[in-house]
Amino acid sequence: MQAIILAAGMGKRLKQLTDNNTKCMVKVNGVTMIERMLRQLDELNLNRIILVIGYEGEKLVNYISTLDVETPIVYETNEVYYKTNNIYSLYLAKEYLLEDDTLLLESDLIFEDTILKKIMDDPYPSLALVAKYESWMDGTVVTLDDDHNIRRFLDKKRFRFEDIQSYYKTVNIYKFSKRFSNTHYVPFLEAYSKALGDNEYYEQVLKVITLLEKPEIKASVLDNESWYEIDDLQDLDIAESMFTKSPLDKLKKFQNRYGGYWRYPKLADYNLLVNPFYPPQKLLDEIKANFDRIISDYPSGMNVNALLAGKYFGIDERRIVVGNGAAELIKSLMEKLEGTIGIPIPTFDEYPNRKKENEIVYFKSEGPDYHYTADELISFFDDKNISTLLLVNPENPSGNFIPKKELLRIADWAEKKNNKFILDESFVDFAQTDDDIPASLLNEEILAKYPSLTVIKSISKSHGVPGLRLGILASYDQEVINFIKKDVAIWNINSFAEFYLQIFEKYITEYEEGLKSFKEERETLRNELSIINNLRIIPSQANYFLCELLNGFQASEIAADLLDQYHLFVKDLTNKKGFDGNYLRVAVKSPEENKRLVDAFKNVLT
Repeated sequence: MQAIILAAGMGKRLKQLTDNNTKCMVKVNGVTMIERMLRQLDELNLNRIILVIGYEGEKLVNYISTLDVETPIVYETNEVYYKTNNIYSLYLAKEYLLEDDTLLLESDLIFEDTILKKIMDDPYPSLALVAKYESWMDGTVVTLDDDHNIRRFLDKKRFRFEDIQSYYKTVNIYKFSKRFSNTHYVPFLEAYSKALGDNEYYEQVLKVITLLEKPEIKASVLDNESWYEIDDLQDLDIAESMFTKSPLDKLKKFQNRYGGYWRYPKLADYNLLVNPFYPPQKLLDEIKANFDRIISDYPSGMNVNALLAGKYFGIDERRIVVGNGAAELIKSLMEKLEGTIGIPIPTFDEYPNRKKENEIVYFKSEGPDYHYTADELISFFDDKNISTLLLVNPENPSGNFIPKKELLRIADWAEKKNNKFILDESFVDFAQTDDDIPASLLNEEILAKYPSLTVIKSISKSHGVPGLRLGILASYDQEVINFIKKDVAIWNINSFAEFYLQIFEKYITEYEEGLKSFKEERETLRNELSIINNLRIIPSQANYFLCELLNGFQASEIAADLLDQYHLFVKDLTNKKGFDGNYLRVAVKSPEENKRLVDAFKNVLT
């Protein structure tokens, strides 16, 4: 067995990183792609490695000579790399294909060691390695039959997004038997190149071969193995977060992304605090049906969107502001607030991060569950020189919940003290109340009675639409409302978010049913997590649980292991203000995802 690596291209989309060296010399977390690939191939005891070089070829050869690679390396040079595609590079290596079984790889790949083992151990002699198609992938797409025969190579004209569930992306790693190269690939390669020229791709030859009655090549489908093709700077950024030097390093890189995790198809994000039972498919279908019109039109201005939100929540549109997520409104509000702010901790960091430390008075619960009552807050802050009390209810990340009657006592206290009372109710719809009376203070009469009260709510979380970035703020403090309306852009939400505001009231029954299903699933998950050794689950009225690790288990290490081994991304609270001990926060998700979490916890906490 030998390997052929195609490494002649210029890699222009990597911009300045390939100004003076070839693409495969770009580093991923400090190691060049070619060094990583050569070391992986070196473990296979191959007869030789053939590199087809071109752009900055001499520099690449000199660099490889400094590496400790035992497998003999042979070079072929594509002198016209700047005007040919990879079919010509492989054509230059065709004689090698005729001499031995071959692994064919492109040099801009990064992948797990197990991938090469998978294709080598597969008994079928000629294989194309493929992975289930994901929306972020670019390049050659194929369809398969039940026996993993390649039915079609799809070009851009024949690609249909509605059929992507049946598509597979070629990983650009192939195994060709010597016989297949002699009877199929090289003869067709020569004929194809002669007929259509050198500005083509070698996979076009495979496309022709699969039209034969007996093409002699099948697909090997990846399961959970990680790989990435690096064509541009965004690809490089993703690859560096996937292929890190340690699990802790991977965790850190993921934490610093703050979202966009759809680019990681195997990842289950337990940081994402949304309703797993909403929105319904019919609502999504309504958005899809109007997609073309929505994307081509401007959204309305903030006053129209305030009217839409006010209609749903029963608030005068003059008293409500719609934000590009609650985060936009939080930023604006915190800039408006003057004086010292009282904040219970631990809490959502977006609030204290917007103020200087000397502008905050912290309240920390002394209880083992980080729970506190209205009486405790009033007693603590009563003699403190604060101008605002800020409360997240249910609290994030503890899940602590103060009932509505108690919240109104805090509102009364704030009015008497001439303090502002900021209440974040982003998770209040998940709370289970004894009397089934809505726990929210987002009510016209309450806001009118307590003009010092400002209520913030993230629609994204309870409605399960975080990608729309929707939040609201309501208050009878007209000075606050006017400031925020002037502070945010007039078109601060997009047309899809506005369309959601326009239609979601029609689905109120489905929303209520979804919340009921959620509360049942939360109880199920709590019971299942509670019996796991070395894990203590803190009661929660939100859509997440605060979990304490016991008997010496470290939160960062467990979070890193869950990510690295099981592709589960949980919230590590090691460095969060207000905690003593090792804590993780995990979202309540669908039953299938929750089982996946429980099983992983059982494995890492034994």
